[in-house]
Amino acid sequence: METITDFENFSFSTKVALISFAIGTLLFGCYFIAPEKDNLLTLGLCYVLFAALVNGIVLLYLLYQFLTLPEERTETSIRILLLLANIPIAFLYFFTIINAAKHYSLY
Repeated sequence: METITDFENFSFSTKVALISFAIGTLLFGCYFIAPEKDNLLTLGLCYVLFAALVNGIVLLYLLYQFLTLPEERTETSIRILLLLANIPIAFLYFFTIINAAKHYSLY
């Protein structure tokens, strides 16, 4: 169970980023499996709004840390980049789902 121990040692912001990525990826995968896509799209939209709020608050906290703790700027910068890495992934998922929805509506 080395992986669980490693996860427990991560910082709060890293845990938020990883959990946000995992839930988003799970919803993305379910979209292509589930027969009821409308309900899943609604759930996904609610999740994106909630995740954006939580990640935004964590980002503000990290920016505060970056400005007030100069000795930890390198570590804080890495945490900020990890948190922000979810944004292009979310856009990729969004555009993939939009294109898939266009494809399904043609049939």
